[in-house]
Amino acid sequence: MTRPLHVVVLAAGKGTRMRSRRPKVLQPLGGLPLIRHVLERARALSPDAITVVVGHEAAQVRNAAGAEDIRFVEQREQKGTGHAVHLALAGQDPDSRVLVLYGDVPLAPRADLDACLAANAPLAVLGAEIADPTGYGRLIEQPPGHLDRIVEERDADPATRSISRINTGILCAGARDLLRWLAAGEAAAEQRRGEWYLTDVVAEARGEDCPVALLMSSRPEAVLGINDRVQLAAQERLLQRDRAERCMRDGLRLGDPARFDLRGSLASGSDCFIDVNVIIEGDVRLGDAVTIGPGCRLRNVTVGDGAVIDAHSLLESCSVGPDCHVGPFARLRPGARLDAGARVGNFVEMKNALLGPGAKANHLSYLGDASVGARANIGAGTITCNYDGANKHRTDIGADAFIGSNSALVAPVRVGAGATVGAGTVLTRDAPPEQLTLARAPQRTLEGWRRPVKRPRAPEND
Repeated sequence: MTRPLHVVVLAAGKGTRMRSRRPKVLQPLGGLPLIRHVLERARALSPDAITVVVGHEAAQVRNAAGAEDIRFVEQREQKGTGHAVHLALAGQDPDSRVLVLYGDVPLAPRADLDACLAANAPLAVLGAEIADPTGYGRLIEQPPGHLDRIVEERDADPATRSISRINTGILCAGARDLLRWLAAGEAAAEQRRGEWYLTDVVAEARGEDCPVALLMSSRPEAVLGINDRVQLAAQERLLQRDRAERCMRDGLRLGDPARFDLRGSLASGSDCFIDVNVIIEGDVRLGDAVTIGPGCRLRNVTVGDGAVIDAHSLLESCSVGPDCHVGPFARLRPGARLDAGARVGNFVEMKNALLGPGAKANHLSYLGDASVGARANIGAGTITCNYDGANKHRTDIGADAFIGSNSALVAPVRVGAGATVGAGTVLTRDAPPEQLTLARAPQRTLEGWRRPVKRPRAPEND
């Protein structure tokens, strides 16, 4: 009969070296807090229980990680990892297997976790061999390949510090054994000013002649803890490299995988291309043959077949139809929608607005709370004046309408199908279809007018 699996995630630390008011486990990685990545890996193992040990800013961590399948235990006194695990196991099934993970080790490979669970030993410890082991506990093997104990760096002599095999902190053991070993290790904690090491369980298990399985990580760089901004950035690059490779294997062409950031989910059709320094957030879906230019940011966006999003455009919570062209330097805000073949050019902003099939706004315009009909042309400098200081109002522009440059359409207002609005117009009433509407002051030339000149400067007294 398979024993229940209980995953314990340690997330009580403050993370002083981050120099942040935000708890360490809530630092962002790939668009999510660190703790969320750890919980994703925990859930992938189909455990019977997940316990998160919280401490510093416990309420914030609960809110970020909270879900119905998670049990929270608060470590009110920071007395070490051994104490945290002891709290997590109190009152839980003593016949379960326990896998200990860490809120600041977000990218532990599934293969490593599976190996820990499959180990045929009362205690399995995951280690890693790295070039610079500074800061990590060292694995003491006697004989080589057989773990005897773990020595924390603060307690290590120079010979021990030269060892390149380090403890990742991840381990798996039976709950009943783990509780017994932890209780024995509590006495040693009194000699260390109350610091209760989880690593003491290795020495306790060996003292009972229990075999300890030492498993070396299949990807050492992915099981290193994150303690400062430098280490956080290294893990971000590791995560983004993995995501870029996965996208490319799915058929996406990237201008440079090292300059691509996926901070959400991306689905792309065939023959899509994303240039350098593009950021994808939320849920983004691309049709076939979509091109995304350099420096763009897309968040919760749907893009149709054959569309082009040109350089340095920002799109959020909007949809772009097939064969549309957006940018460069365009901004589509929430509620913007482009139907097939529409065009939005440089320095055009849209919010809660529709651009119908074949319609275009090519330069320097703002379309807010507006509906633009098929094939309509919005001239440079056009503004829909949608806000009166208290309420929003709509502008409706009919099919085949032409809005001259530098026009202001004061909503609520309608422009009929096929209408032309002359350049420089301030439109405050509806413009009828198929006619020219103007609203501008008459031009005058003042004869004999002279441009002012500067007066001679008075001499200064000596």
